[in-house]
Amino acid sequence: MKQHYIVFYISIFILSILVLTGIVIPDTLETFTSNIQTFISNAFGWYYLILVTILLGICLFLMFSPVGRIKLGTQDEKPEFSTPTWIAMLFSAGMGIGLVFYGSAEPISHYAVSSPTGEIGTDQAIKDALRFTFFHWGIHAWAIYAIVALSIAYFHFRHKKLSLISATLQPIFGDRVNGITGKSIDIFSVLATVLGVATSLGFGAVQINGGLAYLFELSKTVWIQFIIIAVVTVLFLISAWTGLGKGIKILSNANMILAGALLFLMFVFGPTLFILNLLTDTIGAYIQRIPQMSFRISPLDEEIRGWINGWTIFYWAWWIAWSPFVGIFIARVSKGRSIREFVFYVLLIPTVVVFIWFSTFGGSAISLEHNGIAKISTLSPEESLFGVFSNYPLPLLTSIKAMVLIGSFFITSADSGTYVLGMMTTNGSHTPDNKIKFTWGILLSTIAAVLLYSGGLQALQNMMIIAALPFSIIIALMAFSLIKALRKEAKELGIGKIKKRPV
Repeated sequence: MKQHYIVFYISIFILSILVLTGIVIPDTLETFTSNIQTFISNAFGWYYLILVTILLGICLFLMFSPVGRIKLGTQDEKPEFSTPTWIAMLFSAGMGIGLVFYGSAEPISHYAVSSPTGEIGTDQAIKDALRFTFFHWGIHAWAIYAIVALSIAYFHFRHKKLSLISATLQPIFGDRVNGITGKSIDIFSVLATVLGVATSLGFGAVQINGGLAYLFELSKTVWIQFIIIAVVTVLFLISAWTGLGKGIKILSNANMILAGALLFLMFVFGPTLFILNLLTDTIGAYIQRIPQMSFRISPLDEEIRGWINGWTIFYWAWWIAWSPFVGIFIARVSKGRSIREFVFYVLLIPTVVVFIWFSTFGGSAISLEHNGIAKISTLSPEESLFGVFSNYPLPLLTSIKAMVLIGSFFITSADSGTYVLGMMTTNGSHTPDNKIKFTWGILLSTIAAVLLYSGGLQALQNMMIIAALPFSIIIALMAFSLIKALRKEAKELGIGKIKKRPV
């Protein structure tokens, strides 16, 4: 076994066992993962909330700290990609499919199905629905990505370390990151990445199936979803073959254009004034209530605590599971950015876009339901977006655009995922062999299909929450390691010292 490929072979072995288990005893796998997921959500919910809030605090500190002047590379380094392309790439990798899947489904669920505050169908429920959706998709989520990405980019471009999660922990573990300790960390990172990406691919397949079912009365079955996964797998493998500078770059820009066009159509044809008023009011409420929402665990109300487990803890686990993949990918395309610029763009720009997105699609869905025009809440999550489109002009056009966008996000997520997994399992190589990337591409799609077969969306969510727990500890160590290294460099460079004026 080649030393450089030890992480690859061990990860493949572990994941192959998961695949075989899901095929042979799917019901047992679903029950087992469900029990573990319930235990983790109940026992470690407080830990997830505190950890993610601390990571956000670190990001805000770095944005305004003098160390923000330090560049990811040499101080005269220029960015490899233009700022618009860079933003498009990090956004496509960070949240693509999820935004389309939950754009209408989450706000309408909080409003009409299960409210975060216990009230449904009221004016206050509308405000709460958008506020908590902003909370789940806003700066907390991007803070997780930012810490992981910044740690990797800083140690790789500034200190010439390998593009590996383990390499960022050298200030803590020393040379042990080159041995069993480091390999174990990288294997955990690979497992979290695979399950996080596979979850999103499963969501994408389910929603494309949901759109086809809603528009053309095609049945919603796992076999249709398998066919969708197979078709998209071929497409993203073709994209993966072309490399980072062509396939992912072109598709990321195309994603932003498609998403922008869909957002514009919904904003214009939807309840425009209601959307603008809702956006403005919710931003104010969000900013005002961030501290309270960040630590909300509801220890005395089992119903609300169940809601927190099902939504907030699920999301924090999802972002944590996705963070090694998104982090490594964002780090790879962020050479030449200053720490301040990096944190500002990664933390705030996508958050603003997310707020506009959910206000538009979620606001349009809520408007239909609140005014008695349509019962969007009775539709399944994968169909809710198409149900919204059917009540506004050009429903067929917007629905087809949405399915194309989901497919495009599916391709970029899987393409980026195969590239990152290739890097992680070839000792940080920036040009992993196509055979390695293809192996990961096929395995990602296979795991998504197996999890759908063994328990549908719930099985996807269960596995992701389980994978996120061990990696959350690694993220905490990465944050500590980054601060330790930055303090040392700041001291060496004299950054932050007050210069005495000559008398």
